[in-house]
Amino acid sequence: MRPFFIAFFLMISYVSYSQEFTLDLDLRDRFEYRHGFSTLFPDNTEPAAFVRQRTRLKMGYTSSLLEIKLSVQDISTWGDTRQILPFDGNDSFMLFEAWAKIYLNEKWAIKAGRQPISYDNQRILGGLDWAMQGRTHDAFMIKYNKKDFKADLAFAFSQVGEPINGNDYNITGFFTYKTMQFAYLSKKWDKATVSFLFLNNGFQAYSDSANTVADGVYNRQTTGLYFSAPAGDFSFKGFGYYQSGKANKNSDLSAYDLGLEVAFSPNKSVFAAGVEILSGTDQSGSENNNSFFPLYGTNHAFNGYMDYFYVGNHANNVGLNDYYLSSTFKPGKNNSLKMALHYFTANADLAATDDKGLGTEIDLVYTHQIVKNVKVQAGYSHMFASDQMSLIKGGTTNENTNNWGWVQLFVNPNLFTHSLNKEE
Repeated sequence: MRPFFIAFFLMISYVSYSQEFTLDLDLRDRFEYRHGFSTLFPDNTEPAAFVRQRTRLKMGYTSSLLEIKLSVQDISTWGDTRQILPFDGNDSFMLFEAWAKIYLNEKWAIKAGRQPISYDNQRILGGLDWAMQGRTHDAFMIKYNKKDFKADLAFAFSQVGEPINGNDYNITGFFTYKTMQFAYLSKKWDKATVSFLFLNNGFQAYSDSANTVADGVYNRQTTGLYFSAPAGDFSFKGFGYYQSGKANKNSDLSAYDLGLEVAFSPNKSVFAAGVEILSGTDQSGSENNNSFFPLYGTNHAFNGYMDYFYVGNHANNVGLNDYYLSSTFKPGKNNSLKMALHYFTANADLAATDDKGLGTEIDLVYTHQIVKNVKVQAGYSHMFASDQMSLIKGGTTNENTNNWGWVQLFVNPNLFTHSLNKEE
């Protein structure tokens, strides 16, 4: 393999005079204490605690005609593999990124391979960097970029191995798609931005309850707009998305997600107020499915950090109304403190009650920059759940405390950068 890579980079050097090679490290360790994280804390049990680690090595090549990124990573929990084993029994080593971007001219490019896809506030498509493993897509993209306007077209087709017959895609997962196509358009005016997204996902359908007999593909469409507009010390952000098509093979889908945030930024502080409304389906049942799901976004950044909603859960449920306030202070050059308050209600009707209140969550996050490329964060969240929370989470809302604490270390140095130019 080594002679291949040497020959490859030598070949590239003849194609373009201006080149850059980079090698970066992304190392992070996160301790978590979970006592009611993502769901109500049950009786007669103990809280969970662990340390999760990401070790990601990122290699990049950039020239005027070509850009290449290769990232490999190991995601593991401290102590989950017995010492002195000759192999990692948890198969924690994986390929994160492997893509090439080819510039056809100054405006057009194509990009193919395993890649993160992230737009705007990452509500529908995001890199999910909070999760140690992140999120990537195996996709082909056509990209257009001219001054303040850009457009991306993407296509993905998922398969298991290299079959001789059939296209049954039997990999299960939360909204794991068989096919994906999307168009993303973005226009800037001064400091304001407006973007449009149309996303179609095809999911494997089955004709039997055991999901063993493949029966075509059903499709879900997500269409919407996002905007961001500053006005002096104020800024306004909002979005609106509509989902249609099929929630599953037999259910029609009609759902929406609306959000609006106003922020005020005097000096180095930021104060924000906002609301997000995600439609849901009545617990008593409905002819159609009205539950919006934000699919492939960085959902941890929305609706509270305790992940009670839409982080691998709350699909096909009663939806959510999230009313929130947040503030961020910078008491020092290398420090910041963020505080957020969320009040949650169900969007659709709950069973056996007219009260839709689900609870209130408080989030605190402190960040300290130790040195360049090294920082530490600490967070604490507390959920004050109402009795109605048990109607969607199960269990009971009794005297049990629901809280979550964490501390995370980030180490992100550039290990190597080498540039070649025409003069060299």
